[in-house]
Formats: sequence, C-alpha cells, structure tokens
Amino acid sequence: MTTTEAISTDTVRLEIPPKPQFVSLCRLALTAICREHRFSDDDIADLKLAITEACSNSIRHAYVDEEHEASKVYVSYEMQDDRLEVVVRDHGKGFEYEGANTDDLPEGGLGISIIRAVCDEFEVLTGNGEVGAALRLVKVRSIAENAA
Repeated sequence: MTTTEAISTDTVRLEIPPKPQFVSLCRLALTAICREHRFSDDDIADLKLAITEACSNSIRHAYVDEEHEASKVYVSYEMQDDRLEVVVRDHGKGFEYEGANTDDLPEGGLGISIIRAVCDEFEVLTGNGEVGAALRLVKVRSIAENAA
C-alpha cells in the first residue's frame, strides 16, 4: 500500500496496566466501537470473548517472572469498511505457537482456540521465542437487524 492510497478507517488505541481489572475497559471500548459501526449483538459477544481471552493471556503470561510496573498491554481497534481488526500486544516473554495445531494444548491453553473459533481471521504476529506477543483478531460485521 502506498501512502497516497486512502483507506476508510477509525482507529482507537488503549494502553492498560497488566492487571485483570483493566480488561473490562478493553471490552467497553470494543462495545462502543462496535455499536457505532452497527455490529450485531452476536458479533459483539464473540469479539468481547475474544478480546477477554487475548488480554487475559497477556496479563497472565507475559509478565509473570519479574515485576513489571511500567509494562503495559496495548490494544488497538481499527475499523475498516465492514470489518474490525483488534491487535493485542505486550512486551513480555513471548510464547511458542504451533500454528493451526491446537489438539495438544496444555491445561489453561484454550484461549487461542476460543479466539480462532469466534473470529473470522486470527494471526499471531509475534511469538516463537521473540520478545513479546501480538495477536491479530478480525471480525467481519454482520449488520444488526435493529440498526438504522
């Protein structure tokens, strides 16, 4: 894509402390964005589940070995025409990801399977030994029936 190409986007970015009580802020922002762009209630519920899993994984796993008071979880929401792209990123220890093979997940490792099940697209942008992790989730909008 060149810099002269125009894309219709609305982007919102959050930076939260890696603490569970801040996941609700991510869910509230997501709901507001989805309502503004006329997502169906089912799509919103799917995305809320996916973002809860992604943020909770960053909070639970990224910063466990050391005290990281200055560490953050970064969430961006980008609306593009009929789809919402959400990226959840941290600068923690990273994780090993085996692509589509989720048959042998360890206990507590079902978050990625849940995200993949409820999103139209899913991608691990970093991982496999790299510093930090980033998950990209995409949901294509189903127009709410009662939206005008």
